[in-house]
Amino acid sequence: MAIQERIGMPLADFIRWSSEAPFELIDGQVVPRMPTVSGHNKASKRIFMLLVPFEAEGLGEVFQEATYVLTDAPDWVRGSRIPDVMFVSAAKLKQFEESIPDADSKPYILVPDIAVEVVSPTDSYSDIDARVSRYLQDGVLLIWIIDPQRQKVAVHQLGSDQQANLEGDAILDGGAVLPGFKVAVKEIFA
Repeated sequence: MAIQERIGMPLADFIRWSSEAPFELIDGQVVPRMPTVSGHNKASKRIFMLLVPFEAEGLGEVFQEATYVLTDAPDWVRGSRIPDVMFVSAAKLKQFEESIPDADSKPYILVPDIAVEVVSPTDSYSDIDARVSRYLQDGVLLIWIIDPQRQKVAVHQLGSDQQANLEGDAILDGGAVLPGFKVAVKEIFA
């Protein structure tokens, strides 16, 4: 009989190590997060600011560079992600806060509804494609890949094999995931 090694790490170790330097836990590997550049930060801030008004409507909350973790048990992290921006519905946040003891002292133990990645000059197509695949496997409903260099947005939706590529006057919208969110792509890069 083969003994199978458990992938991941204890939650307490994850929290301690994360406080020293940000990282993602991907397929059992610790992957350090790299510093961002100015254009990346501007695009990330812009999409963050466009999502903030939806907090006032009570639909959920938006976070920038926040960690979410995937768990097998309350004390075991099997994976983690740090999207540039993420939006989490009010219902998911309420469930997290009510079901996780000391929720304020832990990373988000949930899957966001929207994950946004801003493409950096050093990102390869393969890296971005792998991130999208992981988000979809995690159950993220909507993924926006913001490309400041090309001023385009790629949209991926859970359950769809189709990717939408938007630019210029094309409208990026939140669909059923975030009703009422609409912005011309060119406004993200203004």
